[in-house]
Amino acid sequence: MAEFNEHGIWPDDHLDHGSALTVNPGIEQPPIVDTASLQRFLSRKRKPLTLNEYMDGILDGNCTLLSQAITLVESSLPEHAQMAQDIVERCLPYSGKSMRIGITGVPGAGKSTFIEALGGHLTSKGHKLAVLAIDPSSERSKGSILGDKTRMEELSADPHAFIRPSPSSGSLGGVAQKTRETVFLCEAAGFDIIFIETVGVGQSETAVHSMTDFFLLIQIAGAGDELQGIKRGIMEMADLITVNKADGGNLEKAQLAQAQYMSALRLFPKPVSGWEPQATICSAVTRFGIDNIWEAVQQYERLTKDNGYFEQRRKQQAKYWMNETIRNSLVRHFYNNPDIKALLPEYEQKITEDKTSSFAAARALLNEYFKNKINFNI
Repeated sequence: MAEFNEHGIWPDDHLDHGSALTVNPGIEQPPIVDTASLQRFLSRKRKPLTLNEYMDGILDGNCTLLSQAITLVESSLPEHAQMAQDIVERCLPYSGKSMRIGITGVPGAGKSTFIEALGGHLTSKGHKLAVLAIDPSSERSKGSILGDKTRMEELSADPHAFIRPSPSSGSLGGVAQKTRETVFLCEAAGFDIIFIETVGVGQSETAVHSMTDFFLLIQIAGAGDELQGIKRGIMEMADLITVNKADGGNLEKAQLAQAQYMSALRLFPKPVSGWEPQATICSAVTRFGIDNIWEAVQQYERLTKDNGYFEQRRKQQAKYWMNETIRNSLVRHFYNNPDIKALLPEYEQKITEDKTSSFAAARALLNEYFKNKINFNI
């Protein structure tokens, strides 16, 4: 008895050509992929941009080239390090002319909605705004989780605004390590107001406070004891506390929370800036109180520039970030050292088997590391 061949077709010599079972040859189909076009696409390599091309684009306010330059700055690939450093150095003379504002708050306080409301208010007045939104990083993919750009739809479409979500990449307190350099690039591109939004989940507030001129804390009312809702250390860093979602039936609660925060702020030592921190209320949804917040920022800027604190603080921040960069670079180079990579699993195994202590293993690895002369590339 005849069987189907390996293609699942009944052999032609077993077909009854006079019957309805005759298989007629089909029409030859064109290939699914245009192989010629595919080869042309694969052979066309994108020419890397030069330093001058990056700088021309940044200084012209080209957001596409600005984004590409920021990607280089954020990259951990060694081949990108030198170009990124050169771009930052070339941008420095054009930086420093913006107002840098740190924005933080408890999760659910409405930070993204608030930024969109305040940002729209500023761009309508002719300002150019850059928003550096620090997203939490996924522990698995190391990518952003929240996607701030998708939560600021109006501001994303504003031609005078630039939003750059960046994964925190596990750096200190959730703050992207390269955020300060990104600020320089945005300032060189002509953005006169920079927002830096933190994830609001830990030490990130301390790092953002050390790279901004004004620190804004967003709170909400009706979520329990407001004064226990955030640590005293963060309140002491705040130049302004605003209770968001002060609308509808929540207005009275927001006013009560505002009074509590004002009372708490009076107990703290007066800042060296000479500014007296304030507490206010607002609604990012209805835009209530947004103009008052911006007026407070302008008052702070005028006061601190007049008394010299503004410039003094920026110089202190520059020294702080030099030391931070040294620390981060030492850690990165240590773990990327080939000898350390080879020895690390061995010492980890010894620690888990109680053959040596954590401190002895650390000393041994550090001794091995400092035997080698290393050329640091920050």
